[in-house]
Amino acid sequence: MNWEQLLSLKRYGDTKSRLRRDQDETRLGFEVDYDRIIFSDSFRSLQDKTQVVPLSKTDFVHTRLTHSLEVSVVARSLGRIIGNKIIAKYPDLSEKGYQANDFGAIVAAAALAHDIGNPPFGHSGEKAIGEYFKSGNGKQFKGNLTDKQWQDLIDFEGNANGFKILTENREGVKGGLRLSYATLGAFMKYPKESLPKKPTNHIVDKKYGVFQSEVNSFKDVANELGLIKLRDDKHMAYKRHPLAYLVEAADDICYTIIDFEDGINLGLIDEAFALEYLINLVRDTINSEKYYKLKSTKDRVSYLRALAIGNLINEAAKIFLDNEEIILRGEFNTSLLDKCKYEAQISDIIKISIEKIYRSKEVVEKEIAGYRILSDLLDVFINAINNTYEGTASNYDKLILLLLPENFQNPKEKLYDRIFSVCSFISTMSDGYAILLFNKIRGIEIS
Repeated sequence: MNWEQLLSLKRYGDTKSRLRRDQDETRLGFEVDYDRIIFSDSFRSLQDKTQVVPLSKTDFVHTRLTHSLEVSVVARSLGRIIGNKIIAKYPDLSEKGYQANDFGAIVAAAALAHDIGNPPFGHSGEKAIGEYFKSGNGKQFKGNLTDKQWQDLIDFEGNANGFKILTENREGVKGGLRLSYATLGAFMKYPKESLPKKPTNHIVDKKYGVFQSEVNSFKDVANELGLIKLRDDKHMAYKRHPLAYLVEAADDICYTIIDFEDGINLGLIDEAFALEYLINLVRDTINSEKYYKLKSTKDRVSYLRALAIGNLINEAAKIFLDNEEIILRGEFNTSLLDKCKYEAQISDIIKISIEKIYRSKEVVEKEIAGYRILSDLLDVFINAINNTYEGTASNYDKLILLLLPENFQNPKEKLYDRIFSVCSFISTMSDGYAILLFNKIRGIEIS
């Protein structure tokens, strides 16, 4: 892979190349990507989607929106650090107009969108959709779908749904948000389809990132960027865009440190115990005199969090630059933080976060509710859209169909596409709207 190709400014529908030297510096194409994401409906819905504690009533716990903004900030810093080094290493990039901040702009936009495909109720929402098809009423459709289509459903993946949202053609809207291919490449942490499932230990095979409906779209992006094929043409999979490692690192840094911070502020993790864990990450950079002047838990945690994030940014950037040529060859098979000197400290923090936060009673109770809500919504809307297609819709089905956005109301020809139109609609809901709609359909709340 080569950097000039990887930094492609091409967008869906372009018939000629976009040259970096021709860009308007006051509205750079990579920065336009960021703007288009932040003004999209799907991004706005993240303000009421679970990050750690579902539907928390406190005022300081992160939502998917605040998490995404923070990941974007960290990613931008990572991108700028490595951008400075890469521009210096490859002078021809500078001659063609590329600048160090271009790298920051690309990964900031990709990181901003990294959770845009997540359904309500966090990762349990993904599992709830998958369970509906694997063991719920949705299992009736298995015989009418290909193996890969079925795997898309039973292993519903927010990353793949994100790519769908960013690129899907709609009536009058071609190419979704029409982001640059460089940003789409950086967004794709798992540039493969759903089968085969985890065939190797390569980082790309950890999950998947493309539904069957977007395979051809992604191949177009991959070919433009010059991504390296991971397997034969029978099973689509590519080595990562190098900047995807930075997006992943930014996400890993934020959820490791900031989820932990939320757990402390919620009282789920004992302060003294938690501060010891954070101090282990910052022993080389902490100003002890400044730290001991801080009187409140929140101030102490904030100070340690800022130092920890800074240390991890520098460490991730160093690992990337040390391995840049290996990454370009597609031979770097793990995440950046898996190689970092703080790996043991990170593992300790994640372990206690799982025990004290992710499995806390409040989180578990709300996730259980999410399973029931999403299952019932899928049932009602899939029945309505399939019955309408088959000409057997009841009056109830017709009313239910009116709740769908207009672009979803005309049933598609293929069963897979009809089912996914419902999954897409539900996945864009905020937690609050999913609960509201669930209650209205059950007749509990009528306004």
